[in-house]
Amino acid sequence: MFLKITQSITSLKVYTLLLNVDYIPFLKDIKLSEVVEFGLHMVISIMLAFVMNFYISRKELGKETIHRLVIRVSLIVGLLLFPTTLLSDRTPTITNAYAFAVWMAGHWIYGLVLGLFLSSKEGDRV
Repeated sequence: MFLKITQSITSLKVYTLLLNVDYIPFLKDIKLSEVVEFGLHMVISIMLAFVMNFYISRKELGKETIHRLVIRVSLIVGLLLFPTTLLSDRTPTITNAYAFAVWMAGHWIYGLVLGLFLSSKEGDRV
């Protein structure tokens, strides 16, 4: 929601970048609706959350360590995906520092929320 609201206020195409699949060969030529693009994003996001939860459940990590780990992973994902702006004319330019800062803030927020969720009591985990 953060990226969608930010895009609507600033016209930075950060939400478009979040949903962008222009860099996936078999999807780039298909006109997908926002709902389908969002669904694809959610599938990937949920899969990543399950992988992190699996890793966390195998380790004896404290809450703070879990928070830091999940935020770091989220920021790394954001850092690795921002260059996909080079592969689309619908997204911000790679040199747009403001878009990059907002993009990374969105990934930090996601990591913070997911980290809080994954660090909840053992029995409450996904």
